[in-house]
Amino acid sequence: MNSHVLEVIRSPKVYDVVVIGSGAGGGAAVQVLTGKGIEVALLEAGPMLDPEKDYKEHMLPHHVDHRGAGEGGAHYFGRQPWGFFRAPNGAWDLEGEPYTVAPGSEFRWFRSRILGGRTNHYGRISLRFADYDFVPYSMDGLGTDWPLTYDDLAPYYDKAEAFIGVTGSIEGIRSAPDGIFQPCPPPKAHEHLIKQACSRMNIPCIPMRRAVITKPLNGRPACHYCGQCGRGCITASNYASSQVQILPALKTGKLKIFDQAMAREILSDENGRVTAVSYIDKKTRTEQQIRCRVVVLAASACESARLLLNSRSSRFPQGLANNSGVVGRFLMDTVGLGVGGYVPALEGMPHYDTDGFSGGHVYSPWWEWDKKNKEFPRGYHIEIGGGFGMPGVGSFQGQVNRIGGYGRQLKDRIRKEYGSFVYFAGRGEMIPNNLSYCELDPVTVDKWGIPVLRFHFKWSDYEWKQARHMERTFVDLIESMGGQVLGRRSPRQDGKGISVPGTIIHELGTVRMGNDPRSSALNQYCQGHEVPNLFVADAGPFVSNPDKNPTLTITALAWRTSDYIAEEMKQGHV
Repeated sequence: MNSHVLEVIRSPKVYDVVVIGSGAGGGAAVQVLTGKGIEVALLEAGPMLDPEKDYKEHMLPHHVDHRGAGEGGAHYFGRQPWGFFRAPNGAWDLEGEPYTVAPGSEFRWFRSRILGGRTNHYGRISLRFADYDFVPYSMDGLGTDWPLTYDDLAPYYDKAEAFIGVTGSIEGIRSAPDGIFQPCPPPKAHEHLIKQACSRMNIPCIPMRRAVITKPLNGRPACHYCGQCGRGCITASNYASSQVQILPALKTGKLKIFDQAMAREILSDENGRVTAVSYIDKKTRTEQQIRCRVVVLAASACESARLLLNSRSSRFPQGLANNSGVVGRFLMDTVGLGVGGYVPALEGMPHYDTDGFSGGHVYSPWWEWDKKNKEFPRGYHIEIGGGFGMPGVGSFQGQVNRIGGYGRQLKDRIRKEYGSFVYFAGRGEMIPNNLSYCELDPVTVDKWGIPVLRFHFKWSDYEWKQARHMERTFVDLIESMGGQVLGRRSPRQDGKGISVPGTIIHELGTVRMGNDPRSSALNQYCQGHEVPNLFVADAGPFVSNPDKNPTLTITALAWRTSDYIAEEMKQGHV
């Protein structure tokens, strides 16, 4: 026995369930399980959240030092990738928590370390998968079918939308299934032009499905249209698991939150059943163990894979629930590409509050899902941007670079063009491949001594061809509006003609579900084939990566899994 083991502090209490991670999946699990009277311990690697103190809602640039550029002009040196005013979230690079990328690959891994995780700041686009998204192999012979159908998950989409609140309209489009919607605000001025351009090109353009309430719901007031959703919402009018699910669950008396708790390993017994979770208490720098009947892993797809791979034993030498060897495999991210344009028809428009809720009030679902002989499989949807954004540090840097000069002439040109820009971003499906995966780095550990992930990634010709289709479509839309194409929206992200892998922050598929234990880690309830009291409730179980943002499906799956756990516990099966 070594000295390291002697330092471990074991809790005498046995919780019904330990949930690891507090984002969309962890939040839904906490809400559902505590609501059924089940005692839950929630481990979060970051600190607690206090919206009143942590959010910068309604703050103007002149309210803060350096107008938000940060200490030492951090913004100007690229040390504020999300800007000063964004809600506390995470970063691509965390001090003391590295990851590595294999030679020849490129991948960026975003980690969130705070109660609520990415849901505090994400775009809140909430799209159901279509019925055909669950049977991709049956549709075109690529990938693998899911072990459940749209009809299996539809009741949980209903529950999630009704509880968190999602805007939308009934459209009857197969690629964009209708749901339980709140009213969507009307299109903004530039969106009317975009809708006309879409109509000319036979592309649907419909009200956005976004997790922002426009009518009061469960004690939450309706959105007041300040347009600052990315800063966090003190009134919780937009959805964040921290405010909408976890903090309310504390009132049940069934939830205990362990913040600053970095999970290191899931412990199991000789029968292959989970018994406890070992974690590093960052506040005391001690190793602790918390015992439980069930573990729900919701740390994000890659973090969950890392934890399973680090939980090795004689029974599971490749990592917990990984005798199939699929944990870490089939890593996917969304295909992304953005193009911007300048539209003279919007020049000189009276300045008005185009804020509404942040992001577009309309979007375009995929319109060629049933087209035969396409140059690439599957498809993408279009997200739309434009309007009068609040000026801040760096807002007009692009125009300065494009126009050149200085003084009154430059200022007059910037004022004339203010609000005359539009942006289109494609978000498309990646086909899983054997060259994209994560594994434990054999050498590198983080500051807690935990082995880190090494990433391998490759876009295939399918994704590259899809990105070219996006680019042509966006150019045609801008030119159809009489606009001038200015190029790719984010040269740093899309400069090679497709998004840098990982930068859309839709990584998923690393702990896939399936009917066959030889080729999947989990069954259709996201339950370990080999470890019956282990469940995964993030995007790890996804079998494919349709062109819909994954958060709503994470929530619906986590809700379904939690209902199943409660019933299994009631029956004494776990």
